[in-house]
Amino acid sequence: MATIRSIIALAAFKGWKLFQLDVNNAFLHGDLDEEVYMAAPKGIYNPSNKVCKLKKSLYGLKQASRQWFSKLSSTLISLGYQQSKNDYSLFLNKSSTDITIIAVYVDDILITGSNSHEILHVKNKLDTLFGIKDLGQLHYFLGLEVSYTPAGIVLSQKKFTTELLKDSGLSITKTAATPLPLNCKLEPTKGELLPDPSQYRTLVGKLNFLTHTRPDLSFAAQTLSQFMQQPRTSHLQALCHTLCYIQGTIGQGILLKATDQLTLKAYSDSDWASCPFSRRSVTGYVIHL
Repeated sequence: MATIRSIIALAAFKGWKLFQLDVNNAFLHGDLDEEVYMAAPKGIYNPSNKVCKLKKSLYGLKQASRQWFSKLSSTLISLGYQQSKNDYSLFLNKSSTDITIIAVYVDDILITGSNSHEILHVKNKLDTLFGIKDLGQLHYFLGLEVSYTPAGIVLSQKKFTTELLKDSGLSITKTAATPLPLNCKLEPTKGELLPDPSQYRTLVGKLNFLTHTRPDLSFAAQTLSQFMQQPRTSHLQALCHTLCYIQGTIGQGILLKATDQLTLKAYSDSDWASCPFSRRSVTGYVIHL
């Protein structure tokens, strides 16, 4: 997600267009490195009970996703792209004047860059080799909703947030002004154990996913995550407060500005020895591109 946000921030700064592609039947394109056999499908006449030797990958194979990515990455490298050492799902094609960027998540492909002819060329090549759906300008990727304004590009997760609140199973009627109650100090042993901790764990897991566009929830999510093993009623109450805060800020997201200068800024701070039990400090940081 950090890679995706960085690419979109760069596109906003440079004024590049963002495109999304989807590969048809991606896992069927992978080549097998080892011999794999499977029982003949039901309905096929097979009196000798022979088995099938696979020539290509199939959905359901444990190695299917790995073989597909291997086939795609080798194809992009043959087209002149370099695989990033920091994120293996990122591919770059650089010349003295232009750059084209491709990010891959299974069968979803994000592409942007300064050379529209190279973007069209790689689209046509991938379509010839694999068959792709060109979804046009990027609007929805990995749960992120992408909106375009004169000020830049806005990332949000409104659809995911609405479904999170709807499926929470909790009564959320009020709104709250802060992600956690003021002066909230949760204790690992205060309150009764929840009879079914799965609901708490599911909601906190979704909160962590929501922090991709909601950094204001980061501290609340990490605080609530500390009690996943044995959540109690006091922890659930704090979680309900966080959901009430989200209820009042459903459409909130982050703006990646179309500024004339791209800079990297980092801020950090520590709440010295704030844990009343271990006396450990809590350190927070935020990085702006």
